[in-house]
Amino acid sequence: MKFNNVDFDTYFKNYPDANGYFGKYGGCYIEPELKTAMQEIDEAYQTICKSRKFIAELRRIRKEFQGRPTPISHLDRLSNKLGNVQLYAKREDLNHSGAHKLNHCMGEALLA
Repeated sequence: MKFNNVDFDTYFKNYPDANGYFGKYGGCYIEPELKTAMQEIDEAYQTICKSRKFIAELRRIRKEFQGRPTPISHLDRLSNKLGNVQLYAKREDLNHSGAHKLNHCMGEALLA
């Protein structure tokens, strides 16, 4: 599928590049003092992220402690009011302390 001259069938095979960039966008700045430690963390994650045991434990933690997966709610009244649509909302507001904070922290803690 192409959109705005981007071929999404191959996009994620090519991006991000080795420097973390998506074309001219992306990347990050890491203080030189932290670079070695961040490389160690990245290498450890790249090794363990393919482990079925790691993924199973992370899913268990997310289910039992984070409230994952968050439910999807059908918005009946809004769908009816707009007509000819079916609207749904993913209830990220039900996730403890917000959606994105714990998503990466739980994986990082398990990795540590």
